[in-house]
This record gives sequence, structure tokens and C-alpha cells, in this order.
Amino acid sequence: MKLNIKAFALACGLIWGFGLFVLTWWIIAFEGATGDVTIIGRLYRGYSISPVGSLIGLLWAFPDGLVGGLIFAWLYNFLSAKLTKTTPAAD
Repeated sequence: MKLNIKAFALACGLIWGFGLFVLTWWIIAFEGATGDVTIIGRLYRGYSISPVGSLIGLLWAFPDGLVGGLIFAWLYNFLSAKLTKTTPAAD
């Protein structure tokens, strides 16, 4: 079975981007906007637990998930093609 690389990459980008966006708003709802720099904020420049930070995180996470999904789907298709090749039966 082959994965559609573009569709898988887009799905990964959307899930990662909106997942980070929703997670940020979840934290804001229960703990308030802190503006503290987090571990993700060290990776995604400008991200913080704030309304503006959630949008910045979405803008960083979408292409990050897109590229990650693209690499994963391409590697999956490449390895599945190599591993599913049948060898000649021994007579």
C-alpha cells in the first residue's frame, strides 16, 4: 500500500499546526496567558502561551508538520517498495 505523499503531508501539517493552536488555547483557558518562553518557544521563534503566540505557533507548526509528514510518507513508500519485492521461489 502506498501513501499519497501530498495528502499525508497536508494532514500532518494541519494536525500539528491546529493541535498546537488548540493546546495553547487550552492552557490559556485553565492557567491564563503567561507569555513565558516554553520548550516549543525555543524551537518556534516568537511562540509563547498567549493569543498572539498561538497564531505564531500555528504559522511555525504547519510547515514543520508538512515537511515531517512529507518525509515520513516518502520514506514509508520507499521502504515498503523495497521490502515487498518478492524473491524468486526456491525450486
